[in-house]
Amino acid sequence: MYTYKKNSLPKNTLEILVNIPRQDIKEAYEKSFFLLQKDLVVPGFRKGTVPKKIAEKNIKKEEVYEKLIQQLLSKIYTEILKKENFTPIISPKVELIKAKEDEDWQVKFIIALKPDINLTNDYKKLIKEVKANQKKDEIWVPGKDQKNNPKENEVKKQKLLNDILNILLNNITCDIADFVIEEELNQRLTNLFDEIKKIGLTVEAYLKSKNLTIDQLKTEYRKEIEEAYKLEFILLAIADKENITVEKSDLEKIFANFRNEEERKLAETNSYFYASILRKQKTLDYLLSL
Repeated sequence: MYTYKKNSLPKNTLEILVNIPRQDIKEAYEKSFFLLQKDLVVPGFRKGTVPKKIAEKNIKKEEVYEKLIQQLLSKIYTEILKKENFTPIISPKVELIKAKEDEDWQVKFIIALKPDINLTNDYKKLIKEVKANQKKDEIWVPGKDQKNNPKENEVKKQKLLNDILNILLNNITCDIADFVIEEELNQRLTNLFDEIKKIGLTVEAYLKSKNLTIDQLKTEYRKEIEEAYKLEFILLAIADKENITVEKSDLEKIFANFRNEEERKLAETNSYFYASILRKQKTLDYLLSL
């Protein structure tokens, strides 16, 4: 049976070092081989009927170990999460520290935990100060046009919301694991570079056109990613604290907008996604109403 040790790291990061006995690896190898054998097709045999000796000649060890790692590590990780009641925010970073044949294995999981956010009523006070400052700017003076302009009102509302979100970001502590930000940063850069190549530019030419260095671009992206994660969890904490919920009737109103039956059914299967978006919008409306 595997054993593990936990080590808390900064920024809601947890390291779990797992030791797996070689007997467990051997048993997992046999199970993984059997799964591949069931799907194997070779001339003269139907799928699932290939004898083991012939299967051994057609299935590479690398394939078996790949299957083993996928199956066994996923099982161990799920069991540890359930036992420890951890709440990770993304998939773990996995490192094979030691993985030699016929020896015990050692695996490291790096987990980004959901941040604990300490909300007090002070956040409401901060928001009211922001709204008070905006009202000062709107004080009527002789000669100032006070017509009710819908577009202007929308701009003011968006500015107020931006100011509210900024003050929450600057005053509420919410630490996000570094590797979460780095992984998304790498993905965003990869997508950007792919798009640049599609339009026939080099990365150097693109950066020059934007008057940026690669380090400046990374800093800019890193800040955007970190703030997006922080806001997400701050808004979730506020929704929990203020008991902001999404009712079934709220979702039914959204689904009613889908005239195509197939699209509506697809939307209904993704109810959780729509509920999370709606709850976030309700939270933003609540902040504006304070």
